Amino acid sequence: MLDWVSIANVELLIEKYKLLGPWFSVLLTSIEAFLPFIPLFVVVVANAGAYGLFWGFMLSWLATVAGSYLFFLIIRKFGNHRLFKKIKAQHQVQKLIQWVDMRGFTPLFVLLCLPFTPVVVVNSVAGLSNLKKNYYFLTLLISKPVMIFFISYLGSDLRAVLSSPMKIIVSCLIIVGIWLLGKWIEHLMNKRVERDLRNARANKQEV
Repeated sequence: MLDWVSIANVELLIEKYKLLGPWFSVLLTSIEAFLPFIPLFVVVVANAGAYGLFWGFMLSWLATVAGSYLFFLIIRKFGNHRLFKKIKAQHQVQKLIQWVDMRGFTPLFVLLCLPFTPVVVVNSVAGLSNLKKNYYFLTLLISKPVMIFFISYLGSDLRAVLSSPMKIIVSCLIIVGIWLLGKWIEHLMNKRVERDLRNARANKQEV
């Protein structure tokens, strides 16, 4: 069933992907910000496998930042459209927007560092908030490399990873561990959102 998952077949797929050219890789990586069903993890691994650790990392990093920032700008521009007004009116979205307005950099930085964060949600909330454009661009620029470099490192040494069962197991455990860490951080941040908003409401009532 999994016979195709061999070193030779994976390397052949990487070579075919490389033949499509770097601009295709840039486009595919960028549109992940708009189409969350595209697995960014797989795309970044493919970029590093095709172009090496340095260029694969640079391509994935800059393309991811460009795609996310473009999505953010579109949301910011058309945030008053009827469709986005409905999204913005949702209670959970309202809470996140208020919290981003209160806390700014830190929650966005933490979320964007994690590889399995729903980036569409983060970009949407940032776009609907009062966060300054250049502030969010800087946040994207310095948060994305953390996640992108780790995935690129795995992708740049696929032969070594796939040829060693122990490395496969360790890589899978690391990926699962990062996913669980992300869920735990999201849980903590949700609790923090509730607490900060309660405190903000209490302070308003006192005034």
